[in-house]
Amino acid sequence: MTTTILALFWLILANLIAMLPSRDHHWRAAYVLMSLGLPLAVCLYQARGLSWTLAFLLAAASILRWPLYHAWRWMRGVVGR
Repeated sequence: MTTTILALFWLILANLIAMLPSRDHHWRAAYVLMSLGLPLAVCLYQARGLSWTLAFLLAAASILRWPLYHAWRWMRGVVGR
């Protein structure tokens, strides 16, 4: 139950951070959120299973869509060479 509450808190915090103005377009906050979100997803998987983890990851991806987009473009460039 605690892991689920932490995941919901992470999602709320990420949405609140996205609403704030930022000079670097939230990249520093995105790095912090990603570094906290991945271990949280692993803990959520252990506590609640795959369906809860996928729901959390989909919600996180909707918030952190630009870092994922840039990572996707980078991976295409690395694999395409």
